[in-house]
Amino acid sequence: MLRIGIPVIGVTDLHRAEAFWTQALDLVVADEWSSETWRTLNHADGSGQALGLLRSASPAEPHPRLHLDLFTDTAEEQQAEVRRLTGLGARLVDWDLYPPDPDFVVLADPDDNIFCVVDLSRGPGGGDRPAP
Repeated sequence: MLRIGIPVIGVTDLHRAEAFWTQALDLVVADEWSSETWRTLNHADGSGQALGLLRSASPAEPHPRLHLDLFTDTAEEQQAEVRRLTGLGARLVDWDLYPPDPDFVVLADPDDNIFCVVDLSRGPGGGDRPAP
């Protein structure tokens, strides 16, 4: 049976990406699934695979068609996470596609891959939110 696996992020520097994403999402490297061009990152609690990192020679897309949404439950938590992630090496993106009064903040990881930090309390029904 076919099923979705894990999201994979293309990166130019595996060690830098590994450091960022393991700290950002409390993940650990799965040594048995790692190589010179690939890292599998697992949930630290042992519940399975979470994210793949693949060495890539191509640059990150400024308006990617696919990206990660990281969820928070409140505006305060969203602000705290944005501060924490920028402290780890993410940067705020001057996003030209924000809607009025957005419930998400657009960041880029150290390899310029775009991702969003979403405040679920502001979504329709307090959490059922479509992608930006």
